[in-house]
Amino acid sequence: MELTDFFTDYTLRTITLGTAVLGAICGMLGSFAVLRKQSLLGDAISHAALPGIALAFLFTGLKDSNVLLLGALISGFIGTVWIRGIVTKTHLKTDTALGLILSLFFGFGELVLSYLKKQPDANQAGLDKYLFGQAATLVQSDVIVMIIVTGISLVVMLLFWKEFKLLLFDKNYAMTLGFNTRFIDGLISFFIVLAIVIGLQTVGVVLMSAMLLAPAAAARQWTNSLGTMVILAAVFGAFSGVFGTGISASYNNLSTGPVIVLVAAVFVGVSFIFSPSRGVLFKQIRLIRNRRDLELKKTLYFMYGIVEKHEDISRPHSIKILNGFQGFTRGTLKALSDKSWITIKGQDWSLTEEGFQTAENLYNTNMPES
Repeated sequence: MELTDFFTDYTLRTITLGTAVLGAICGMLGSFAVLRKQSLLGDAISHAALPGIALAFLFTGLKDSNVLLLGALISGFIGTVWIRGIVTKTHLKTDTALGLILSLFFGFGELVLSYLKKQPDANQAGLDKYLFGQAATLVQSDVIVMIIVTGISLVVMLLFWKEFKLLLFDKNYAMTLGFNTRFIDGLISFFIVLAIVIGLQTVGVVLMSAMLLAPAAAARQWTNSLGTMVILAAVFGAFSGVFGTGISASYNNLSTGPVIVLVAAVFVGVSFIFSPSRGVLFKQIRLIRNRRDLELKKTLYFMYGIVEKHEDISRPHSIKILNGFQGFTRGTLKALSDKSWITIKGQDWSLTEEGFQTAENLYNTNMPES
């Protein structure tokens, strides 16, 4: 496969555009699911959509993707309403409600699929693609639907941006201002359901939650701003779709959906490691730096205890005095000299005026209040 194939090959171009748009909308809306601490919501809704697909085929006999996805949308939204109902009407927590709806709807969907498989006409062949996805079945009309849904989601997000932010970070304050939090919450949930439903054909029920959450989880590591997070999540999701499609097209017998999810997981892994503010690598670097800084100040404080007994703070002292101090090393001595806190002449050291003032500040800071 060559780069020009993305523009000249109709099938590859359609699939790439579709997966990129899907990744973008999942990233945008997944940000709200992550920040609302409802990471299982995508999993529950995607599994809740399965009986809708099966029942839509059972009652219509049509395998038209629009009909099946409409059934998935209705089923997924019913699942979402039930989740909210369980949380508000009972003492059960959100994670329990999500788990109940996930297992109940998925079990019912599998039951209906099993029934359809035993029918003599075998017209139900192909319904299984909604379990794991089959991006190769995407056509131009599917991509147009994805673009329209993404555009509508973006417009609604911009119109209700202030309300969404208030609901995410301070629901009680939003209620005191008179906002209809139930409507706003339902609006977010509806578009999350919509994004999941349009992605079922590409990624499938099983992997859809990863597509929703992975780009948002990666973006969260890089910023504390909601707007920046939504944009980054959309970018990560879109690139996951493009790279995943490209890798899948380059090798035989590689399903596009799983590859896209794996690429998204790479974005998450890189973000978890290399993010400047939250990344594991930079956290470790800051920890080592802070530890070294603490060792320097402890050594300087020890030197101050020796020097303050003498009228002349610049009086030289033997380095051997420091050998009994725990944590003292030649590297520490050099670092203190580089900071101009001490001067070293031969085997002697002396505290500089700057070093004395720094140590005195440390001493005054650590002095207990009377």
